[in-house]
Amino acid sequence: MLTYLNDYPMIQTKLQAVCLLIEERLQIENTEIRKALIDLTNAGGKFLRPTFFFLFAELGDKEKQNPEQLLKIAASLEILHMASLVHDDIIDDSPLRRNLITIQAQYGKDVAVYTGDLLFTIFFDLIIESMNGSAYLAKNSAAMSHLLLGELNQMADRFHTDNTVENYLHNIDGKTAELFALACLEGAYFGHCSEETVGLAEKIGRNIGMAFQIYDDILDYTADKKALKKPILEDLAQGVYTLPLLMAKKRHPEAFMPYLSKGADITVEEAKIVADLVVTYQGVKEAKAYAKNFTNEALTLIDRLPKGETKKLLKKLTTYLLLRTS
Repeated sequence: MLTYLNDYPMIQTKLQAVCLLIEERLQIENTEIRKALIDLTNAGGKFLRPTFFFLFAELGDKEKQNPEQLLKIAASLEILHMASLVHDDIIDDSPLRRNLITIQAQYGKDVAVYTGDLLFTIFFDLIIESMNGSAYLAKNSAAMSHLLLGELNQMADRFHTDNTVENYLHNIDGKTAELFALACLEGAYFGHCSEETVGLAEKIGRNIGMAFQIYDDILDYTADKKALKKPILEDLAQGVYTLPLLMAKKRHPEAFMPYLSKGADITVEEAKIVADLVVTYQGVKEAKAYAKNFTNEALTLIDRLPKGETKKLLKKLTTYLLLRTS
């Protein structure tokens, strides 16, 4: 979890409760898979989506809130995120996640697929228990659809050297920003915030999610393996051309084509050369400018929220995400 939140024990306590609830729901006969999932839950994940959910709930009417309902919704957000990570690792053939061997690397892709599917069923159980009869069941279904379509679109674009910045932004809007938007929106709605705050929440979450994913893609080119807690240049090797590469290639396409034209046959050494070119031709710098713009838009919207400590923490956390190293 975020050590940044150590000064906010109330949020930390709620996140610990989310962890415990997730562990309770991971009751399966295969003890090895159960342990792998619990390890993934506790292996340094940031728990950002539940964090933003609870922060927006803090802006609402405490007397009208149902703590058990809020806990289950927060857990559902993290479970959905976990399911997407397990399936991402299958598609990417990733050996590591948060410095742990991935489920697909340890047990095989078949077991990993079923594990991801199991997490989806737990997600559905939690939202049915916590919001049955609410229009937000449909919102969760739509968010899950956008998330999966974002992943499918990204997969379809692999090794496409003509991929555009606009297409990249469209994909991450579904792949990452959708879940951040849902977390903030649900926190505000089920926290019984004002109608204005509920409207702002979704926009704030989407901008935060866009900035988060762009910066995550920047770290693939700038962070070391130990800090990043996953293999560096993994996206490039898998043919996922993210914003830093797209911006640099836009400036000097002739420098990149000899390497990118090799597609899946690009070597580790060649991938490192491409990474150096991305930095040399200002790809990282320009991608950071994009991330900063989304962050600034989120901060501008946060300024319109009710005054108080929660608003201050939202601003600090949003800014922190643009300065992180992992």
